Amino acid sequence: MWIACSSRSTASFYTIAAAAAAVLFCLTEGEAFIVVPSKFEFKFQSRSNMALRSISSSNALLELPKLSMQYFVLRHGQSLANVEGIISSDPSISTVQHGLSEAGQAQARRAGQDVCQQLAGKRVAIWSSDFLRARETAQHVADAILKSSHTHHEHEHGVSLYQDQVLLETRLRERFFGTLNGGPDSEYPSVWKYDALDSAHEEFGVESVDSVMTRTTQLVTELNAYDQEVDACILVAHGDVLQIIQTAFQKWDGRYHRQLPHLDTAVLRPLHLSPQPSSPPSI
Repeated sequence: MWIACSSRSTASFYTIAAAAAAVLFCLTEGEAFIVVPSKFEFKFQSRSNMALRSISSSNALLELPKLSMQYFVLRHGQSLANVEGIISSDPSISTVQHGLSEAGQAQARRAGQDVCQQLAGKRVAIWSSDFLRARETAQHVADAILKSSHTHHEHEHGVSLYQDQVLLETRLRERFFGTLNGGPDSEYPSVWKYDALDSAHEEFGVESVDSVMTRTTQLVTELNAYDQEVDACILVAHGDVLQIIQTAFQKWDGRYHRQLPHLDTAVLRPLHLSPQPSSPPSI
């Protein structure tokens, strides 16, 4: 609900409005409100109401009552960018550079074995970011599945791969980190600090949490139509992107994506769709 404080007749309002050009936070009865200056009035909006509108506009899963298949997320294995300690989010670079390290290759092979064990007897689709580190991870998993399907050709426990190949999807690309791209990965918390305040922010020129949530959840709603052909779908992507996807499945406000357990490299994690919008237990 909006609460307006009119100041049409006083010139001092413009001085106040200029001083309040940035969004201000205040507390009233234990709940945070945001003060937004407009031409003739200040408008106060409950942050909980803002969060609800933000979720509604960016999360395409809100109206999805159930899933037609199982969904899993798989972060890429250790990459050369991880080893160097740099942020690699520019598609023109990351689609051709910063592939898996030797340790990352081994992690990805183990992930393939895990998939074959956990999804035995399932028809599996692998959708991957087109960044090199994600493609290489996804291919190791696909190779393990194809080997399993040939080994168990006449048995029910083999895993089969949808279309016999990894399917690339640009909507699973890493979140773009703007001016921080190419810099030290110790700067990630600088972005997450702003994420926790506003899921629509673009500080440092980064892609907003809302933008990532929109593109990834739209993809999931499209994949959900493959219900007659696929039992399980593995989404191979990147740290922030997968944290945000998990937040969307929980139907949480995107500001809370760092409150979910950190996703380690090349570890398969199942996703579960929440029946209704909610907040983390600590909120």
